[in-house]
Amino acid sequence: MNLAELFRHETELLDLAAGSALFLEGDKGDLMYVLISGTAEITVRGRLMEIAQEGAILGEMAMIDEGVRSASVFAKTNCKLFAIDQKRFNFLIQQTPNFAMHTMKVIAKRLRRTDELLASMRP
Repeated sequence: MNLAELFRHETELLDLAAGSALFLEGDKGDLMYVLISGTAEITVRGRLMEIAQEGAILGEMAMIDEGVRSASVFAKTNCKLFAIDQKRFNFLIQQTPNFAMHTMKVIAKRLRRTDELLASMRP
């Protein structure tokens, strides 16, 4: 599922300059984002976890629970992002099963990557 294509024609895109933070670990989150263009770095405790490319979702856990951000996201290049609030997220989940499955797969992939990293750090 190419989310960048799905939201490319939205008129209210957020511009984020290279080097800028989209959000920081520990921040309260009430939006998730789709990376329309550019690349971003996802870090946890200062460790690079992923380089997000066009079409990536960022901050999706904020739509699932009310916890704080578990990662920081920084623009590696100039980025354009589409923000999704809780109301739109709920609509997308209900009306677009592929969006729901895609979101769950992203969360599972990131959790598995974190598990692998933690396992490699054990003595």
